[in-house]
Amino acid sequence: MAKNDLQGTLDLLILKSLAQTSSMHGYGIVLHIEKVSGELLRIEEGSLYPALHRMEQNLWIRSTWALTETNRRAKFYSLTPTGRKQLAIAEKSWEQTVKGVQAVMRFA
Repeated sequence: MAKNDLQGTLDLLILKSLAQTSSMHGYGIVLHIEKVSGELLRIEEGSLYPALHRMEQNLWIRSTWALTETNRRAKFYSLTPTGRKQLAIAEKSWEQTVKGVQAVMRFA
């Protein structure tokens, strides 16, 4: 799988997580992905924050500063209408990737 495919997978996970809530801070996104995946997927901060920054530059997400549940100041991210469109594109791409991998696996 090419690096862009892996980057796209991270984007998909983040966008999907944000689509399921009104907003989340970075660590909340990490926890959400870990919890929903049954601890199978772990996102490192070194991958998460550059992805969030890139997605914000692409206008897929927006951020605002607010207090966490523990009264710490953090950036909270939410999905934009452009991000919702990108999520739909990423979901279709992921479905095609899964179909391709499954086809190869049947013949391997």
